[in-house]
Amino acid sequence: MSEEEIIRYNTIGTCCKLIYLKIKDNKIVDVEFLGGCSGNLQGIKSLIKGMNTEDVIQKLQGINCGGKGTSCPDQLAQCLIQYANNSTKTKIL
Repeated sequence: MSEEEIIRYNTIGTCCKLIYLKIKDNKIVDVEFLGGCSGNLQGIKSLIKGMNTEDVIQKLQGINCGGKGTSCPDQLAQCLIQYANNSTKTKIL
């Protein structure tokens, strides 16, 4: 069993400015958003806890908010894509 990894991700183009993720064994343990729509982000947090990171990417990647070309869910997916592609598993992205 691997140890829990904590990731800090600075978002681009969204009201949420920062995402903190905890991942263990390729599953979402916890997520916190700094800024953004509190109720919606609490809902996302509740839905993705315990999910496999690849499943979260598939469900959230490409969601667009207000014509911005991205959204808080999409930024979470982008964070997880960078995490998956990072061979050294750097804690801060």
